[in-house]
Amino acid sequence: MPSTYDSGSSSALGAFLIVYLVIMLAIVIFSIIVWWKIFSKAGYSGAMGLLMFVPIANLVVLCVLAFAEWPILRELNQLRQMRSQQYPQYPQNPQYPQNPQYQNPQYRG
Repeated sequence: MPSTYDSGSSSALGAFLIVYLVIMLAIVIFSIIVWWKIFSKAGYSGAMGLLMFVPIANLVVLCVLAFAEWPILRELNQLRQMRSQQYPQYPQNPQYPQNPQYQNPQYRG
């Protein structure tokens, strides 16, 4: 003879499980988006962020992210070198005339 208490507790457990699964899914999706953005901004493929969910690979990928030269920084350094080769150095201190004599054509005296 089933009691109403047992059916109430099982429905409460089912509701708790659904809420828990929705929250966990939201956390996983948020984590994927965050890691994807981090790897994309560093110049790597955003899909490398998915490796953060693989147990041993996440440590390796995190070390690569921390210690390797990022592709975006490598490209920035190349562009800076190209710019410095294209434009020669300008003189550091341009020479301006001392006490310039400005004359306004309206007020000739």
